[in-house]
Amino acid sequence: MNYRHAYHAGNAADVVKHAVLALVIESLKRKDTAFALLDTHAGIGRYDLWTEWPNKTHEYLDGIGRLWEAPDPPAALEPYLGVVRALNGKLLRFYPGSPALAQALLRPQDRLILAELHPDDAACLKAEFAGDARVAVHHRDGWEALKAFLPPREKRGLALIDPPYEQPDELERLVGALTKTRARWPNGVLLAWYPIKDRENIAAFKGRLGAAIGAPTMAMELLTRPDDAADRLNGSGLVLVNPPWRIAETLALLLPWLLARLDQGGGATRLDWLVPDA
Repeated sequence: MNYRHAYHAGNAADVVKHAVLALVIESLKRKDTAFALLDTHAGIGRYDLWTEWPNKTHEYLDGIGRLWEAPDPPAALEPYLGVVRALNGKLLRFYPGSPALAQALLRPQDRLILAELHPDDAACLKAEFAGDARVAVHHRDGWEALKAFLPPREKRGLALIDPPYEQPDELERLVGALTKTRARWPNGVLLAWYPIKDRENIAAFKGRLGAAIGAPTMAMELLTRPDDAADRLNGSGLVLVNPPWRIAETLALLLPWLLARLDQGGGATRLDWLVPDA
C-alpha cells in the first residue's frame, strides 16, 4: 500500500494502457446493451500534473507530454486523446486516470465500479465521483473485488487489473486471478497491465497464462528502452483476454506510431497471441 500513482501519472506506461482501455470501451459501445467496467486498482481518478508528486519525477513529459502536440495522431487514439483534451485548455495540466477516462467514455446505461485499497486515494475517488449514479467506489482490495463484483448483473463488460507490483509474486497472482475470473465470467473482457523489467520472468508469465487461461488471449508490449536491465522499468505490457473483434489489426498500426513518439532509445513493440482466436 505504499504505491502512489500520482508520481507516475501520464507516463509512457499510462499512455499505452489508457489508449488501449479507450479502444476496448469503444468496442463495447458498439452494442446498445449496458455493460459494467471494474477497475481493481483505481488510484485517485484524475491527476494535476502541476502538483508536487508528478513534478518530482516529471515522467509525464516523456509520456502524454510527447503526444500533447503531436501532429495527425491516428484515429484510434481519438477516444483517449479527446478525453485528455477535454480536461485541459491550451496547456497540459490535468491527466485522466483510468476511472476518469472510463467515466468520460461510458454511456448513461453503463456502470463503473472502482476499487482502491489506499484510504486516502479511496477518499479522493469518492469525492471525485460523488453525484454520478453510474459510479460506485469501494475502499477494498482490488484482487478481492474481482470475486466480489464479477460477473456483473449486466453480463457483459470489462475488468481492468493494474496492480502496483510491490510484491514479488504479483505476476503469479495475476495468472491465477485472470484464470479464475475468466472461468466465472467466460464472456468478460479482461485487461491487465504488467511492467517489463526482467524478460525471462515476463516470458515465463506469458507461458503460464497461455497454458491456463482457456480463452483467446493476446499480449501487447511497448518498450521505450532495451529490456536488458532488471532494475528499471524498460516498458510495459498489456494482456487482453477475449479481445474485441479486429483490435489486433488496430494495435498493429497504433503501437509503432506510439513507439516513434515515446521511444527513449532502443525501444520496440511486440504483439503476441498467447491463445489464438478461433
